[in-house]
Amino acid sequence: MADTHKISFEPVDIEMEVGEDETILDAAFRQGIHLMHGCREGRCSACKSYMLGGDVQMDDYSTFACNDAEEAEGYVLLCRTYAYSDCEIELLNFDEDELLGGAPIQDVTTKVAAIEPMTPDIVSLTLDVVEPESVEFKSGQYFDLFIPGTEDKRSFSIASTQATPDRLEFLIKKYPGGLFAGMLTDGLSVGQEITLNGPYGSCTLRNGHVLPIVAIGGGAGMAPLLSLLRHISETGLNRPIRFYYGARTAADLFLLDEIATLGEKIENFSFTACLSESTDGAPEGVTVISGNVTDIVNDNEADLARTEVYFCGPPPMVDAALALAEQHSVPHDQIFYDKFTSPAFDS
Repeated sequence: MADTHKISFEPVDIEMEVGEDETILDAAFRQGIHLMHGCREGRCSACKSYMLGGDVQMDDYSTFACNDAEEAEGYVLLCRTYAYSDCEIELLNFDEDELLGGAPIQDVTTKVAAIEPMTPDIVSLTLDVVEPESVEFKSGQYFDLFIPGTEDKRSFSIASTQATPDRLEFLIKKYPGGLFAGMLTDGLSVGQEITLNGPYGSCTLRNGHVLPIVAIGGGAGMAPLLSLLRHISETGLNRPIRFYYGARTAADLFLLDEIATLGEKIENFSFTACLSESTDGAPEGVTVISGNVTDIVNDNEADLARTEVYFCGPPPMVDAALALAEQHSVPHDQIFYDKFTSPAFDS
């Protein structure tokens, strides 16, 4: 059995144990402590923290998430950090309500209920929960899906809500040559078993927050934002929402009827389709603007710093949205996103 050590977190006065064979982030999940996180692969910096004392070692990580100067100064990425002594760590990003109040991480057995094409390259995958009987999660979170017949897994955001805890929907982009994409085209069938692990992610609504919401999505990044819209519509939450969705052409737009229906239940809601290549064939009744989604948000949201910004999409779009938020001086505690890498962007 691996040696264990005590981790003390500041300024939240939380302690836990960690084994030398697990990352500090994984140990926290195991003990019901939900630290801020995103990709869990050392690429996004969401779990960046500062070592106040102790002996640790970081596994491979991206210098974009933690550069050499930061690492030398004592900054670490908890998703890549192993402890070899008792440690004291200062959390730089945390939500006190989430720390001990998140949904438990668990393994979930499901069976495929439906596979439905949404666009030429996006598929809706619906899974029936088998064991346990239902799953607890928050709208906007994601699960790891283990690819049948392999040891590989992929992270996908949930499009459904807690209203159907026994049935989960995912919106998945089929990347050329992708292992999971190939199975969605020819391999997965209704009734087939898929194992999940989660939920993960912090792109969730916070209780008591009242600022307007600006949602920025692209591709399969529709999933967590749709989950948030569905949740807001179901619960009657009264917050202005402006949803910008980026796609290449009108053929890449989907679920427009449902978005319109959800919007009717939200007191102050708008949806803008942002088409980067062509607006030909744009559907009637939908606000369509030509251009990249983050440029259009920049042009239309002069007061972005007075909103909460939620975004999900391909890594380049997420990077652009982060840069946009920084440009507008949006406070960090008003920015919510999860950045996990798709096979198309693996380096």
